[in-house]
Amino acid sequence: MTANWADFAAAEPQLAATVEERFGAFTHHVLVTLRADGSPRTSGLEVDFRRGELWLGMMHGSLKARDLHRDPRFALQANPGEGTGMGGGDVRISGRAYEVPDGPDKTAYTKEVEPPQPFHLFRTELTEVVRTSVEDEKYLVVQVWKPGEPLRVVRRA
Repeated sequence: MTANWADFAAAEPQLAATVEERFGAFTHHVLVTLRADGSPRTSGLEVDFRRGELWLGMMHGSLKARDLHRDPRFALQANPGEGTGMGGGDVRISGRAYEVPDGPDKTAYTKEVEPPQPFHLFRTELTEVVRTSVEDEKYLVVQVWKPGEPLRVVRRA
C-alpha cells in the first residue's frame, strides 16, 4: 500500500509537519536509488513539498533519474546538519517515484518553481516515514508510519 504526501499529512499531521520542517532546514538531502546491478547509489538532491505531493526534481539524464526509470524505489534522508545536534531528529522517507510527463502538472510545477531546463520531475508514493529522535535526553524514540497502519512509536532507554 502506498500514499502521497497529502495522505500522510492527513493521517499524521504533527509528524508530517515535523518532517517538512526537518527537510526545510537545509537545501540538500541524500537520495538513495538502485543501480542496474541492484547496489545502492547515493546522490544529493533538493526536495519540494507542494500541492499535497513530495516532488523530486533532477537534472535531465542524471544517473539517479535513470535509476528511478528502471526501478522506482527510493529512500530519502534529511540532511542531518552540522554537528551532532540533529534538531528535529533523523528523518527518512521511503517509497516509489514516478516521472511526471509533460503536461498540465509539470507545467504548473515549472511555473511555480522555475527549475533549470530540461529536467526530470518525479511524484512520490510513500511506503514508510521514519523519525528517530532523543526525548528528555534519556530515550531514543522511533516513530514509524506506513500507509494504512497506525503510527508505531518505540521508546528505548
